[in-house]
Amino acid sequence: MTAKRLTPVARALRRNRTDVEDRLWQRLRNRQLEGEKFVFQFPIGPYVADFACRTARLVVELDGGQHGEMIAADAARTAVIEAFGYRVIRFWNSDVTGNLDGVLEAIRQELLIAHNRPE
Repeated sequence: MTAKRLTPVARALRRNRTDVEDRLWQRLRNRQLEGEKFVFQFPIGPYVADFACRTARLVVELDGGQHGEMIAADAARTAVIEAFGYRVIRFWNSDVTGNLDGVLEAIRQELLIAHNRPE
């Protein structure tokens, strides 16, 4: 499936985002993290990534409890997204709800690495 075909799917996912997605989105949107622009529900290949920073080629995925049983599927998804030139980092929903600052710091570190900017 191409990104163009996934655009309506991405739009629906944006409208029906989870509380956890919304919580992280409120901290990533409007270039709040390292001045980088993130997009929400971004089509890449046959998938729609939760969050992406196109300039840093970074994808952030949030995993709920059901993903504990989807290890192989998540690994395949990650491999396909990485084949499009993105680095994928994953967080559990509980990480966002329990340690949002830690999640944001981990994302910030990945942005610095992507742009070769040592801290």
